[in-house]
Amino acid sequence: MADYLLSLSEPEIARYRLMAEAAERRERDLWRAAGAVPGARIADVGCGPGAISLRLAGLAGPEGAVWAVDRDEGALTTASALAERAGVAVHTLAGDAVATGLPAGTFDLVMLRHVLAHNGGREQAVVDHLATLARPGGGAVYLVDVDMRDFRVRGAPEVLLDLEDRYRELHRRRGNDLTVGSRLDELLTAAGLEVAAYEGHIEVVTPPPGMRGPAWAARDALVAEGLAGPEELARWDEAFRRMERDPGDIRVFAAHFVAYGRRP
Repeated sequence: MADYLLSLSEPEIARYRLMAEAAERRERDLWRAAGAVPGARIADVGCGPGAISLRLAGLAGPEGAVWAVDRDEGALTTASALAERAGVAVHTLAGDAVATGLPAGTFDLVMLRHVLAHNGGREQAVVDHLATLARPGGGAVYLVDVDMRDFRVRGAPEVLLDLEDRYRELHRRRGNDLTVGSRLDELLTAAGLEVAAYEGHIEVVTPPPGMRGPAWAARDALVAEGLAGPEELARWDEAFRRMERDPGDIRVFAAHFVAYGRRP
């Protein structure tokens, strides 16, 4: 995968787990329709700390198998530890989204969530590779991503809106497409898959205390790119601390898209 911008702190792991819980609640029927059923063989590519992998393992059951793939060894270590704690079996593998190392044509379901927007122009190459992993005759590739044109925050201090602007500029410099969610169906079709579902929604989130989001998690990358320095980090940190003391009425609005296609 292209250079991933987020660091895996404890708050970030908590954010992933919260997102996974919301995702399963919202998408459970789509997961099952796509192939997340007892006995299924599933790949979770770009798994991060494995929050989704755990939930897929629960659906596949002991007769199934889930492979969690990420290029970040630290994320895989976290995924293994969380799986052990949850009492589910998850196999981990270090790999790239265009070269996972997984056996071709053997998976009932291949899932990729919020990875395409971090891959700097390789979106089609990623989906093409995932399509080769799905078993012929009905294996599915399941994609989730955003369209940041519809992202906004209500009630946050203006200084944090500056952080969001710099985060978007970081993605722009790396050639990332933050609108990729609006073309998931096109990527699946171009990979030779038959689109079975494509839908989107606006997610409304009230950030819990201590959860600062992906822009803050990417602060080291912002500094490395010259988009922030110690003064900006201190200013943003203080703004977050004020929010945590007095959260007010902050809401985050974000457009998320889900699509899956089957291999003929």
